[in-house]
Amino acid sequence: MSSLPATGVKGVSLIGVPTDIGAGTLGSRMGPEALRVAGIGQAIAQFGLDVKDCGNLSGPANPWLAAVNGFRHLPEVVQWNQQLHDATYAELTANRLPIMLGGDHSLAIGSISAVARHCRAQSKKLRVLWFDAHADFNTATMTPSGNIHGMPVACLCGQGPQELIRIGGHVPALHAKEIRQIGIRSVDAGEKRLVHDMGIEVFDMRYIDEMGMRHTMELALALVDANTHLHVSLDVDFLDPGIAPGVGTTVRGGPTYREAQLCMEMIADTGRLASLDVVELNPALDQCNQTAELAVDLIESLFGKSTLMRT
Repeated sequence: MSSLPATGVKGVSLIGVPTDIGAGTLGSRMGPEALRVAGIGQAIAQFGLDVKDCGNLSGPANPWLAAVNGFRHLPEVVQWNQQLHDATYAELTANRLPIMLGGDHSLAIGSISAVARHCRAQSKKLRVLWFDAHADFNTATMTPSGNIHGMPVACLCGQGPQELIRIGGHVPALHAKEIRQIGIRSVDAGEKRLVHDMGIEVFDMRYIDEMGMRHTMELALALVDANTHLHVSLDVDFLDPGIAPGVGTTVRGGPTYREAQLCMEMIADTGRLASLDVVELNPALDQCNQTAELAVDLIESLFGKSTLMRT
């Protein structure tokens, strides 16, 4: 049984975005192929869904330059995100569920701005679940590195360069009240203040340790209803590096395999999943593709795989 939304979604579209343009480590450009090798298409098709692989977008190469005015590779990041926005919006308009195969997390600016635009056009509520070890709320003045994969949430909330915050045609693309961050355990000093001031709901690892993942997810999914478009942005560094070594920015102390599975199963239970990012998978740092295989395993749960029949 599929957990696709009941509102006429015709199938799933895979969009590969092979770039590490926003990252501080090379290698996530190989993420889309690793996910395909791990069988992402077949894993989703087993639920009786039509899976279309749109292939990979093509964009500028990573020039590997120093930051300019607080941003590394801004023109190239803009080009990749604009392309991804257009591709994502086209699939949403065709009543399909787009899955962005990243690539680094700066690409969420393109995918989520398209989702937000679609929700405005359809008068739908938007809920973004941001699974990540990092808050990704840096700005040019606060960033220690200039890497834009540390800035997508800030850009989506209207805090960033004009070229990025305007991609979806609406500033801000996203309101702070529409996002829930889960698994956070590494936040730069300046980010802490900005995240607090913006009012983003953050379930960090201490909260998860104290309250449990079930309670966390119940709150993160609260008020999701039949008119809600649920977008999941899954950075594989959300997971503990003990089970997911193939990422460039590992942070110890992440969720366990079972905690991550519970997150996905509870999302599947809502039946509202309507778009997905899978990002920051770095095969150059992985061991025998195990992180990609784990990501596909989680995506199966996101689409309704469960141990027992559930009514």
